[in-house]
Amino acid sequence: MTSTSAPINRKDLFLRACRGETVPRLPVWMMRQAGRYLPEYRAIRANHAFLEVCKTPNLAVEVSLQPFRLLGVDAIIVFSDILIPAEAMGLTLELGDAGPNLPEPVRSKRDVEKLRLFDPETETAFLPETICRIAHEVGPTVPVLGFAAAPWTLACYMVEGRAKEGFSTVKSFLLSEPATFRALLHRIAEATIPYLQAQIAAGAAAVQLFDTWCGELALPDYEQFALPALQEIISALASSHPQTPVIYYTKASHHLLPAIARSGASVLSVDWRVDMRALRQQLGPKIAIQGNVDPAVLFAPPDQIRQATQNAIDALDGTGHILNLGHGILQHTPVENAKLFIETGQQPISQESVGVGLAPPATVAPSARAGRGNAP
Repeated sequence: MTSTSAPINRKDLFLRACRGETVPRLPVWMMRQAGRYLPEYRAIRANHAFLEVCKTPNLAVEVSLQPFRLLGVDAIIVFSDILIPAEAMGLTLELGDAGPNLPEPVRSKRDVEKLRLFDPETETAFLPETICRIAHEVGPTVPVLGFAAAPWTLACYMVEGRAKEGFSTVKSFLLSEPATFRALLHRIAEATIPYLQAQIAAGAAAVQLFDTWCGELALPDYEQFALPALQEIISALASSHPQTPVIYYTKASHHLLPAIARSGASVLSVDWRVDMRALRQQLGPKIAIQGNVDPAVLFAPPDQIRQATQNAIDALDGTGHILNLGHGILQHTPVENAKLFIETGQQPISQESVGVGLAPPATVAPSARAGRGNAP
């Protein structure tokens, strides 16, 4: 499955990278790796709606495993959607090829108060069941990843009803009714904590929080609204599952990185706009980094794919680094190019360069690891 000659424990490799350790080769996976670029996925979707696949463990397991079988990725992220909790909290959810739609958006204090907490073991039981089945299928040496939306990003969909450029409605809500908007973020955090805990209990080796739209915020608004709700989740997970890494993905967030570093996440996942070498200097060695090849690179000729992948590897010299794309793989990406990215990333790292360029521990702000409990 990999380009290395000796068998390797993928879970051990992945968790070591999450802990900021030096590894013989990088663990590699791709966001949206189970999806429309794969003919095998399209064959299933020809007969089943998106939400049906998410909520049917047999189908979700098959789709989740496809990139592992076909590409040899080092981690299997469960096939689901970040809006599943919104539906469980009481909102109508429509998910089709045109994108997500929440036809009854949250626009008032009364709407926030109607949002309910839910039992993930019953109302979204299909998700932990899928994770459990995947973990059983691949065994103890392959990491299975769970995930959820970060509170700000889920709030964007809940308030707007769909993704909209500029997010004017959600920003207006934030500015005009800040107390109510904080209550919304807190309610989302309260629902997300047991949702992720159930995924971990089912066998997820790590979980990722997606904050795709946090880059829409100015730094002061991120610090006052998005960050506290995010920290609430991460702190709770650190208390209940201190050995389970939390990965925090952000997009277009270079202006927020000083605050993002205070999230408490074990791993920061960044897009292609971020210089990972500079980020390492800023963060110090104790927070791992995931990323960050531009997904569009996978449409380039093979030599350019190899070079871009190698550049990303060289940026952190094999220490505390999970190789990934800077965002989800694009729909029409050639499968052979995705496989080339994975195989290039899995080449052993030259030991001559390992450890070069790491910042001293003193560069980590004292609060950067707040709430991590016993996690490394």
